Amino acid sequence: MSSLAKFEAIVRASKNIGQPAAVETQEGVHPFDERNIHPDIAQVSIMLFDNGHYSQATFEAFKYLDLHVKKLSGINESGVKLMMSAFADTNPKIKLTNLATASDTDEQNGFKFIFAGVMSAIRNPRGHDITTDPIHRCLDHLSLASVLLRRLEERKAPAP
Repeated sequence: MSSLAKFEAIVRASKNIGQPAAVETQEGVHPFDERNIHPDIAQVSIMLFDNGHYSQATFEAFKYLDLHVKKLSGINESGVKLMMSAFADTNPKIKLTNLATASDTDEQNGFKFIFAGVMSAIRNPRGHDITTDPIHRCLDHLSLASVLLRRLEERKAPAP
């Protein structure tokens, strides 16, 4: 291992003093398995996570979510604007429910704001600013990204 690599490992470790190990818990299970992180989210974020780059792992997960919604919807936007259009009240490109009842409409509308909100509150700060997340916040964010990605997989339209 080069001197620079050793130094980077020490710096990463010092940021996490007092926090649980990034790679495994006491039971030898990776935190991604404990939290049931979606495999697609794990694919884009696990190496960053395991190397202690928690903010970047979060950013990549939500960037993946953004690109997935873009692909499903066919809308050439990103972030809040994409989410508000993809899950729009009228003629949404992505229908999470049948939109047959008031409850269906409320659920669709609620998820529209959740998707838009995570782009604004979670993805954007990590893409535009220097942020440092502790391991527990990263895992919470990755869990939320997983919930949203699984909800997309259960969508009514376009057909899964």
